[in-house]
Amino acid sequence: MKGLLGRKLGMTQVFTVDGELIPVTVIEATPNVVLQKKTVETDGYEAVQLGFEDIKERRATKANIGHCKKAETAPKRFVREVRDCELDVKVGDTVGVDIFEAGEQVDVIGTSKGKGYQGTIVRNNAHQGPKTHGGSKNIRHIGSLATNGITSRQGRIMKGTMMAGQEGGYRTTNPNLTVIKVDKEKDYILIKGCVPGPKKGLVMIRTAKTSKGNKAPVTLVDYTVNEEVSE
Repeated sequence: MKGLLGRKLGMTQVFTVDGELIPVTVIEATPNVVLQKKTVETDGYEAVQLGFEDIKERRATKANIGHCKKAETAPKRFVREVRDCELDVKVGDTVGVDIFEAGEQVDVIGTSKGKGYQGTIVRNNAHQGPKTHGGSKNIRHIGSLATNGITSRQGRIMKGTMMAGQEGGYRTTNPNLTVIKVDKEKDYILIKGCVPGPKKGLVMIRTAKTSKGNKAPVTLVDYTVNEEVSE
């Protein structure tokens, strides 16, 4: 398994040479630094610890400073692990977007957009109540909580009952997304579809766990204009 940390920049669309429009998410992934390699003998499992984005020492903890000094690098804002990493790296090495290639299937992990306290209509897609025939006071209410459609005499609320509460702001994974383009020079990657989180949010790109195989890479339309100076 391979993994990389980056920031979601936003969404756009690209065209293939065949005229197909593909919605993509742009993720900026500057080189990650390998801070630690964990093994079964020392830690009980295998993993590679990556650090992303430098921060000033006065804003970092002493533990972060000391840990990053072992890899001869500046303190990092984000530190994450990639389990069972197949990359042949050692402490202090850098990992870039070139570990992925166009057509590869990946999972993108991030924190979904927080939407605060929401009712059951927004949070659970529940139906609204009747707006006429005496139902004007319970249009957006959930109704009875102690019934499950089978019996009304259970006398308790079942687990998983739709209720109002916190919506968003939790870790989520979008699986089996396709890599459309990898730009090694500008350190960004285009992934088909949407990924969790807001703009500039932290995301992790890793090899898809349940993929049925990579897809054939597509050729995108190049809009770069080559200016030729005529004499």
